Amino acid sequence: MKSWTRLGGVIAAVTVVAVVATVGASAKPQADNPYNLATAGTLVVGMDLEFKPEMYLQNGKPAGYDVELLNAVAKILGVKVKIENLSFNGLIPGLVSKKFDIVSVGLSPTPERKKAISFSRAYVPYAQVLAAKKGDSTGASMSAWNSPDKTITSLQGSTAEQLVKSDFPKAKSSSFPDQNSAFLQVATGRADGIVVENYLLAQFNKSNGNKLAEVPFPKPLQVQYGSYGVQKGNNALVKALNGAICKLQSNGQLAKIYQRTEGTKLPPMPAC
Repeated sequence: MKSWTRLGGVIAAVTVVAVVATVGASAKPQADNPYNLATAGTLVVGMDLEFKPEMYLQNGKPAGYDVELLNAVAKILGVKVKIENLSFNGLIPGLVSKKFDIVSVGLSPTPERKKAISFSRAYVPYAQVLAAKKGDSTGASMSAWNSPDKTITSLQGSTAEQLVKSDFPKAKSSSFPDQNSAFLQVATGRADGIVVENYLLAQFNKSNGNKLAEVPFPKPLQVQYGSYGVQKGNNALVKALNGAICKLQSNGQLAKIYQRTEGTKLPPMPAC
């Protein structure tokens, strides 16, 4: 069976293990292990450290948004964090087979995945925006960009490419097999705009002298969210994660972590 996920704007097919895990969801939490962790006091996390700036290795150590947020969550829960680095396709099977307590890769809680694992509330946003060359005089309206004289780039096979075609059907859609080429078309004036995730825009600008700027629409073109995957039925851990995420969201710490690691403002999050 196949399910769909978004990481870095790419729609990728991944295999989901069609197993309904029986992780002692009904198991009563013990006083010394209130979250039903495999090892009391340690949250073992499956992560694919190949997606900068969300999760990656820096000087051999895990870094990025997911890593910093998990450390903040763990502090609230009063546990240690142990990160296991594994390729994306092995994460859900690893969770089902109890190698991890959770996986942190911004999973979408699809109906198919819910058959095998449980999910926390959203902890990471994926905001699709339109960006243009700095100083572009086109108005900040959808109609101004939905014009035959506009060329809008995107990453080939991505959610962004779908949005170009659906939101700007009159414009010319020009997609590329790598993200940098789509950016450079706009930066060099060979295209008018690019639909891309906000944090990728921030990363490009950081490395290229802030050549592009987000078109100031009232809101992003689209915002989707990723959640923590949890062993099936571990309701105690789901509840604890949800409470910690909401606390960090409400006190502004989540926004600060996002700004620091992603280099851009936190998009709207679901209300707690």
